[in-house]
Amino acid sequence: MLMQTHEARLAALRQELKARELDGFVVPISDEHMSEYVGAYAQRLAWLTGFGGSAGSAVVLTDTSQGTGAAIFVDGRYTVQVRDQVDEKLFEYRSVPKDTIGGWLAEHAGKSARIGYDPWLHTQKWVDQVSKQTARKGAKLVPVESNPLDAVWQDRPEPSSAPALIQSDEYAGRSSAEKRSEIGEWLKAEGHDAAVISALDSIAWLLNIRGSDVDRTPVALSYLIAHDDGTAELFIAPEKVTPELTQHLGNAVTLRDRAGFPDALAGLKGKSISVDPDYGVAAIGQLLEGAGANVCFNRDPTILPKAIKNKVEQQGHRDAQARDGAAVSRFLHWLEREAPAGEIDELTAAAKLRAFREEHGDLRDLSFDTISAAGPHAALPHYRVDEDSNLTIPPGSIYLVDSGGQYPSGTTDITRTVWVGTPDGSAQPSAEMKDRYTRVLKGHIAISRAIFPQGTAGSQLDAFARQFLWAAGVDYAHGTGHGVGSFLSVHEGPQRIAKSAGGQAGTDQELFAGMILSNEPGYYKQGAFGIRIENLELVEPREVEGAEGEYLGFETLTFVPIDRKLVEKSLLTPEELQWWSDYHKRVFDILSPQLVGDDLAWLERECQPL
Repeated sequence: MLMQTHEARLAALRQELKARELDGFVVPISDEHMSEYVGAYAQRLAWLTGFGGSAGSAVVLTDTSQGTGAAIFVDGRYTVQVRDQVDEKLFEYRSVPKDTIGGWLAEHAGKSARIGYDPWLHTQKWVDQVSKQTARKGAKLVPVESNPLDAVWQDRPEPSSAPALIQSDEYAGRSSAEKRSEIGEWLKAEGHDAAVISALDSIAWLLNIRGSDVDRTPVALSYLIAHDDGTAELFIAPEKVTPELTQHLGNAVTLRDRAGFPDALAGLKGKSISVDPDYGVAAIGQLLEGAGANVCFNRDPTILPKAIKNKVEQQGHRDAQARDGAAVSRFLHWLEREAPAGEIDELTAAAKLRAFREEHGDLRDLSFDTISAAGPHAALPHYRVDEDSNLTIPPGSIYLVDSGGQYPSGTTDITRTVWVGTPDGSAQPSAEMKDRYTRVLKGHIAISRAIFPQGTAGSQLDAFARQFLWAAGVDYAHGTGHGVGSFLSVHEGPQRIAKSAGGQAGTDQELFAGMILSNEPGYYKQGAFGIRIENLELVEPREVEGAEGEYLGFETLTFVPIDRKLVEKSLLTPEELQWWSDYHKRVFDILSPQLVGDDLAWLERECQPL
């Protein structure tokens, strides 16, 4: 009989831990590749706790004599969601980064406690950090050979067996052989024999393959060892290999069973092996060191070249954005017509947006779960609607929709915040709403118009977007921009536009021509409304008269009307008004050939100067 309640599942896990002589266990949202989104087979935290967010961890102790004996750790994005989904009688709520797993264990684990962890789901950096914290109490982290939670998850899904797919050079712009040759030259220059590539999007980019094994990210479950002579070994389940894939990879890529990856690592004795400290899980380093290999932790050598899109990838993004923009525009017109009646809810809106995307192009998947947020839900930057939270969009309110699609030529990500009126048109946005919306718009325009010298990092641009909100004594708690892949991850590093405080990853990364970033300042008033305006921007060389050195700027890739009903025109400068007019002229030029009838008339109206 399957365990239906989370209480029963927690009890079963504790029994399994006792049988293994473990005093506790750490359960992250993670897979063997440190992926942002994970397959159903790896959704261990959701099965155990009921939490449906994309980031978090839990710790379970066998001793429940003091409190619950378990805690769940999430960041500020999920403060509300975790309380809705996880029973506080079973798990304490802990807030990251203020609370840490190591700190909690040092406080709650017994002296000499043995705390298990799955070395395939954590980095060595995490292991070292938590071990240091628990050692103060005498507790010890213990790697497990098999995951105890898997032993009690009776109906755990199997990893996807879908075939790996080929990303043709028509979209990739460069052959896999060319990319592998460059990685081989890097390995020789650094004095390494090989690199272990475990991030799924890195493998996909390097081999020009894709897959459908993880929702929202078109990748195939696999590992790769890249050698200094440009050859590689791909570890992938045999059922995922087609004759077309074998032919595409050629003789220089050896196909091996995914299950044989640990033994292959154990066979690299005496070799110098490069492993990424952020994507290479602890088990990889432990197996290599145990085999007598020399492990060197370096950034995955595919990450920077993957982030710098070639001309073919850049054009692919433009093409995907044009199709996507037509779909989103039709959706916004539909919303303007239908929502004032008060009968459209968040789930219906999200489904309708997907339907428009499916009509307008070769949509393979969404690029993330659509944030369809009405009224107070819009004040939650990472809100995800479900059957329990689903809210009817109130007439006379703000509605925020953050969404994207995965197309073979590119990945899209766009946010629009709109005013939903009433049938008689009497309801109008408040002065506060218009002020905040226009300050967000001004920040968005400032990023779009930015010109900066080569060598500039994303953190140096972040204040461009915040300055107008800061002048009013307000701010937003998320980054301003993230990298975006080419029919890959919608959140792709290493580049970011964000505050550098706290050493956030990517904020010190120099921006290079060819990188794509989002431009998404926002404002959120808890319990009331939220605002975000997001386009994607391509870093491009920029001619500056009399410039001393090379300069860069942004080419906007996303073209969809920005809501004009929320703009306080008096707050905009002549330059910002001109940006509005120029932007919307481009919107009309790009989208009008794809729209007809009332949709085209709506587009023409929305693209007028302010």
